[in-house]
This record gives sequence, C-alpha cells and structure tokens, in this order.
Amino acid sequence: MKKVLIITYYWIPSGGSGVQRWVKFTKYLRDFGWEPVVYTPSNPEFPSIDSSFGKDIPTDVEVIKTPIWEPYNIYRTMMGRKGEAINAGFISENKKSGWKDKLSIWVRGNFLIPDPRRFWVKPSVRFLSKYIQENPVDAIISTGPPHSMHLVGMGLKKKFPRLKWVADFRDPWTGIYFFDDLKLNSFSKNIHFRLEKKVLAKSDKIIVVSQGMKNNLDGNFQLKTTILTNGYDSQDFVGNENILDEKFSISHIGLLTEKQNPVLLWKILAEICNENEEFNKDLQIKLIGKTDFSVIKSIQQNNIEDKLTRIDYIPHDEAVRMQHRSQLLLLLLVNKENTQNILTGKFFEYLAAKRPILAIGAKDGDVATVLKKAKAGKIVDFAEEKELKAGLLEFYKQYQSGTLNVNPDGIEQFSRSSLTRELADLLNTL
Repeated sequence: MKKVLIITYYWIPSGGSGVQRWVKFTKYLRDFGWEPVVYTPSNPEFPSIDSSFGKDIPTDVEVIKTPIWEPYNIYRTMMGRKGEAINAGFISENKKSGWKDKLSIWVRGNFLIPDPRRFWVKPSVRFLSKYIQENPVDAIISTGPPHSMHLVGMGLKKKFPRLKWVADFRDPWTGIYFFDDLKLNSFSKNIHFRLEKKVLAKSDKIIVVSQGMKNNLDGNFQLKTTILTNGYDSQDFVGNENILDEKFSISHIGLLTEKQNPVLLWKILAEICNENEEFNKDLQIKLIGKTDFSVIKSIQQNNIEDKLTRIDYIPHDEAVRMQHRSQLLLLLLVNKENTQNILTGKFFEYLAAKRPILAIGAKDGDVATVLKKAKAGKIVDFAEEKELKAGLLEFYKQYQSGTLNVNPDGIEQFSRSSLTRELADLLNTL
C-alpha cells in the first residue's frame, strides 16, 4: 500500500472545524489504497477539546509527534490571562477588545509570520527528513491554516525534490477575511504574499475547498489546483432520530464571530415577535459554540434575550444531534468582501441533517450555488430586509403546519468517503 505523510497542526483531541477534514480523510484513505502517517505537535494549544473524533481513527494508524514552542504563555502573561485557553479566531466572549488585544494582534501579524507556529518549521523539517530517510513515503500533504504547515512541506520538498508534495488550503492565506485585521505594515504584508506565492509555486498540487478559492488564484496556479470541498461523514448521522424541538428553534452551531453577527436578523425577529403573539411564544434562538460578545449584545438590544438559549462548545457527536433536532439551521457568512468563496464543513453537515437552512450571505457565492442545487433552504443577502422577513414568516408557516422539511438533492458527492476517493485519485496521478 502506498504511504502518504500528512502534516497537520490540528489533530485529536482538538475540537473545532480545523481538525475534522483530515481526521475524516485519514479515516477512509486505507479504503482507497493509501496508508496515512500523521505528523502533529505533541503539546499544541487548542481553543477547545473534543475526544469524540478518536473513534474515527484506527488504533494502528501511525501518528508521529514532536514538541512545539508557541508564544502563547508570553501573550497570556502580557494580557494578565494566565491559565486561560487561547481564543478561536477573532472572538471575544465577554468584552470589547482593548489596547492590549490590539497590540497583541499587531505583534502577531508583523512578527509571527505566517503565524505563531512558525517556530516548529525548522525542527520539523530536520525531524521529518530523518524519518523519511528511514521510513520512505510516496507523497506529502500539508494542510493549513496554520500556514506554517506548508513551510514544513516546502522544506521537505527542497530536501527530497522527487517526493510529491500537495498543499491543502482549508482557508485562504492572504485572502482570508481577517487578513487586514492583522494590522500588517507593508513589509510584513509583502512577506506573507511572497511566502504564499512560493508555496503555491513549489508544491506539486494545490487543494482548495471551493470554486471561488480556485478562481482567486493566478492562472498558472489554477492549472494544478483541485477542488476538494469539506463534507459530512454519513456514519456520524446513523442513529440520530429526527426528534424535533417543540419550539420554532433557529439554531446556529459553531464559531460565531463579530463579522458574522446578523444584526438585521435580530431586528426582524424582534419585529415579528411584536407583531405576532404566536411567533413570540414559539420562537427559540439557539447559539451553540463560541460566540462573540457583540452578538449577544445585539440580541439584548433588540429585547429578545428571553428567546435565547446559549450552549458553549459541545462534542461533535452532540452537535450533530442538535442539528437534527433544530427546526431551522442558521448559516451566517462573513459580511466582508471576498468571503463568498467559503464553504465550511458545517454547511455540509447542515445538508446531511436534512433540516431547512436559512443562510445570510452573498447570493452570488459558492454557498448560494450549492444550496440552490440541493433545494435545501433559502439564502438572503446581508441587507435584504423584506426578503429576510418574508422568508422567516414562510418557514414559520411551514412549522405551524408540520411541513417544515427538506430532502436535499445530490449531496452524496460531499460524503467524506466520496471525497477521500477523489483525494486518492489525485495522489495516484502524482
């Protein structure tokens, strides 16, 4: 069986979306003739822990670990937050960012390039060079973010020119929606662009998760780029009976940042509650996962906090059950330019849960395209007030009549097994 080395920062027992993609690929790779070997830090900093993914990995899969040094203890000391876990993304759960937060972001952006895991690159290249000499592999895959993982892959490609290297971008690098929030000076920004371009040029294949991400690459890079979307694992949905919430539950499951905050939605829900006594009685808003304080503040300002149920991070298997129980699933895209090409793993799990989806985001983006083809819900643009209100009332009418259901078309192509078959085919062409 051919062997592939997977370089990833996020691995079991990490929680969150970053770990799922390669846990699931690793789960199914043997079915298609490839033996995975995983390389990951032995002491990483995870914003959340989720041991439920452990059941997905055969016990005899080789997982290699080496220590990593990260500057988070320095950050915590500077911020007066000793003992606290790092935050996921740009989220503040209980306060507005102060000058110390802004300073730490500036330091992170301008001195820790491409990210705080940069100090693991050289030790990893040395360690893996020796490992590969003693344990030959047929291909290497690096997955980012963090994009330091790609620098490890590039270092190994330099050491072993004939070894094929695939760079997997779960999110864009310089095209990520918070890139400008890093407060980069022109010198630092140019370093990011140069490193990204070098990774794209030196890799043998590039993987992205959406058509929009591929379109944003330069023409020469598009030719060697393959789209492998995120997806859902059908085995995760076995045994989840569709016992629905009694109330008209609108649920967002996962990370919810300030840039996703649907201010218009909270305003309209409050408006409908004031106009419709039955809707007011039936409405339940569920926010499940890490949520920025600005979202809660918006809900409070619209006087619908009594409709809110908040649940902090829960294991993935429990999140799947929550998706199945919800009357309506809320998908909130980032309200910023160049974010219409994001297709999260959560979106595909929403589809697999077979509950109607209300998406708020760009109507010319990749989510809109898939949602329309699947006939799984409705998307409205960020400022479409009348259409959003009409959509909510239509969903509520279906809830009242017991007809709030969908049966998405053609989503089997997004199963983790099908996607892994595509990955194996890609590796075979190398």
